[in-house]
Amino acid sequence: MSEISPRIRRAVLWTAIGLALLVPPYYLDESWLRLGLSVAAAGIGAIGLTLLTGTAGQLSLAHGFFLGVGAVAYCVLAAPTGDRLAGLGLPAPVAAVAGMVLAGLAGLAFSPIAARLRHIYLGIASIALVFIGQHVLNVAQPLTGGFNGRRTPDLVDDTVTTVAQVPFGEYEKLWYLGGVALILAALFARNLVDGRVGRALILVRDSEPAAAAVGIPVQTYKALAFVVSSMYAGLAGVLSAVAIGSVAPQSFALEVSVLYLVMIVIGGLGSIGGAIAGAAVVTALPVLLQEYAADLPFLAQPGSGGITAGHAARYAFGIAVIAAVLVRATGLRIRQTPPRSTDEQNQPSAGGSHRTDPRRRPERVQREGEHRTPQLDR
Repeated sequence: MSEISPRIRRAVLWTAIGLALLVPPYYLDESWLRLGLSVAAAGIGAIGLTLLTGTAGQLSLAHGFFLGVGAVAYCVLAAPTGDRLAGLGLPAPVAAVAGMVLAGLAGLAFSPIAARLRHIYLGIASIALVFIGQHVLNVAQPLTGGFNGRRTPDLVDDTVTTVAQVPFGEYEKLWYLGGVALILAALFARNLVDGRVGRALILVRDSEPAAAAVGIPVQTYKALAFVVSSMYAGLAGVLSAVAIGSVAPQSFALEVSVLYLVMIVIGGLGSIGGAIAGAAVVTALPVLLQEYAADLPFLAQPGSGGITAGHAARYAFGIAVIAAVLVRATGLRIRQTPPRSTDEQNQPSAGGSHRTDPRRRPERVQREGEHRTPQLDR
């Protein structure tokens, strides 16, 4: 049996994705469509973080901050003027794009710091953005509504259109909008990784000196990765705010950044499809456990002192992260080159070079040992 060609596999994959996007609004109610939009928003944000951490090798815990920038910017720009809170009355699609761009500009402002730091140092520095963002969201009450937050303006109109005897309202439209945005975000990320920029980012991740040696401007590419990731987070913040229906400071705390890091670790660092899968698991699992808590014997009702749906989801995330790290570490050990046998070590190299092995010249080893012996009696 001949193997299926890559073109046929891609056609089958895109057909399955198309059906997965087209069919659910005909059968699901509002709550599940809202969950679908939340999954799409989380998937977009996870793609941005896996580009930064998995592809470019930069650890960031500031994703929640950029989510908040996009969400608050959208609310301020799209809200009507003359309201109790600030609003500019721009069209909702324009405000959504502007929120994504403003999040990218915030990332650009932080990129000089990100370009000069690596690994854990960048992660620690990025936490400062989350603390600053939390303070601003709580203090800037005319913009954010303070601790209680503010309502999110509608992204699409709520007029009902009947298709095949099925009424399509606001959340059916949001389902398709979120699905299309997720697909476009994934395609853009795939083209970025497979192109020249992606290869440069991978080389920067693996070895900055090697990247600089071949003429790659290391700091420029690291800053670019941070800006692109921030724009993805800004768009995710807009869609997440629309799905929830409100914006509050606690929605963009440090825990949110950690959950996004969990998403990409579960899915596999650097994997775009894995980032989407991890986002779906982390976003949907708590809701599914809560929905079917009565049918699951190991779950208790909130306040009863047992394991609730939220606790079970956290346990599952922790186990999944540990398993992913262990599997990756084991894979690295398996791929190590096994040591050569004694016969192979004694054979000369293929290029004809007969380098002297100290083990074959014991008298030389003895002389070297005598030479290196410290003179304690001096």
